[in-house]
Amino acid sequence: MNRPVLTLALAALFLAWTDPGSTQPPLPKPDHVVIVIEENHAFGQVIDSPAAPYLNALARKGALLTHSYAVTHPSQPNYIALFAGTLEGVNGNTCPTSLTAPNLSSTLAQAGHTFIGYAEDLPAVGAVDCIAGAYARKHNPWVNWQSSAFNTVPAQQNRPLTDFPTDFNTLPTVSIIVPNQQNDMHDGQDPDRIQRADKWLQARLERYVDWAQTHNSLLIITWDEDNGKSENHIPTILVGPMVRAGRYGESTNHYGVLRTITDMYGAQPVGLSRQAAPLTTMWAAPKLTP
Repeated sequence: MNRPVLTLALAALFLAWTDPGSTQPPLPKPDHVVIVIEENHAFGQVIDSPAAPYLNALARKGALLTHSYAVTHPSQPNYIALFAGTLEGVNGNTCPTSLTAPNLSSTLAQAGHTFIGYAEDLPAVGAVDCIAGAYARKHNPWVNWQSSAFNTVPAQQNRPLTDFPTDFNTLPTVSIIVPNQQNDMHDGQDPDRIQRADKWLQARLERYVDWAQTHNSLLIITWDEDNGKSENHIPTILVGPMVRAGRYGESTNHYGVLRTITDMYGAQPVGLSRQAAPLTTMWAAPKLTP
């Protein structure tokens, strides 16, 4: 390709990212996505709260979705919705539960990518306990496919948080972190439980966030549901080098977040995420090098 043609091609790509009248821009393809799921708090309880300085620093550093929603109550079906794009008939915090629908792990595997879920205080790799100390299976959606005959999530993908890599280069394509119920804003009273979760996130993730900025890695922090008083309006924060800092009014829910992740990797969307739109407004334009 000669230089004038190459220049025009690069200009066209740049316009596709910057022209507000253009069609949907291409999604980034992070080397890794790390998702953290918090508990039972509405947007207004966390955003701009003095009890959550680290979370709000991340919201300023990255993209804050101001119209992000959970899909139901209580906790467990929201986790399942984010993982599989469906409630699979689950409408409560039941345990044990065995599910068979296509899910984030199975669709990523079909596209040649990897998934691991990390649960704080999970007793052992592949453990199926309903409760173990401050660990609760209702907050661990992938374990519900561990013994499934269809779209199985292997036991090796159900891991304690202590197995989360210290060498971030070895992260799977997509991982989900669920803190225990003492560290995810579930147990206790506000503002103490918000402060505890905020400090926990900084202690566990600050080194990863710093690393991600130069390693094409994306952090997503979201909540399972609100406090039952705000129409399920929850915070969702995205931080990474492919994200433009700001507040974005693009409306989404668990299905939209799931659709964004599967589309990033060319994986088939699953469940009701097939009808959801991926997030499109917060991505930074690519660095164009002739």
